[in-house]
Amino acid sequence: MSLSDLVLASANAGKIRELQQMLAGLGVNIIPQQQLNIEDIEETGLSFVENAILKARNAAQKSGKPAIADDSGLEVDFLKGAPGIYSARFSGEGATDQSNIDKLLELLKDVPASERTARYRAIIVVMRHQNDPTPIICQGSWEGRIATEMKGTEGFGYDPIFIAEDLNCHAAELDKATKNRISHRGKAIAQLLQQLNSLC
Repeated sequence: MSLSDLVLASANAGKIRELQQMLAGLGVNIIPQQQLNIEDIEETGLSFVENAILKARNAAQKSGKPAIADDSGLEVDFLKGAPGIYSARFSGEGATDQSNIDKLLELLKDVPASERTARYRAIIVVMRHQNDPTPIICQGSWEGRIATEMKGTEGFGYDPIFIAEDLNCHAAELDKATKNRISHRGKAIAQLLQQLNSLC
């Protein structure tokens, strides 16, 4: 598949930075949808896959260009997979990273370390056009557990309280290159690059 432009369907500044860094080797012009005055679409899906497709289709329709969307979040086993697809708005209207973290820590206040297992999950979708019947769908997950306190200044979202199982440190303590290599989004992007290269 020959791509010159790819519209990125996200308004999340942290996510835009990460995706632009990860896709830099693709040789494609990544255009955040705000640059084209495309507003976020309401995420009415009941899964990460549905929401990613909704966002990519909206960006492709409004721009007339191929689009890429990511839907990702944190699944906490003790909370039966919550916050899940509601990760960005977990603490309600006007939610911030800090208010979401505060709510999660409060819900897990008396939960022992052995029951604080969690994972980040990411779905990446590329749609060649708005009616693409076979969008490219890639996914990745990153196992870990929820800490009792915040650490680190890197990353975004729940990174300050997510302890990565593979490195036993907080995600917010990792440099960008390391995080991009081992994270849920990094794994999904690696799959995507492999698929795109095989199509070119």
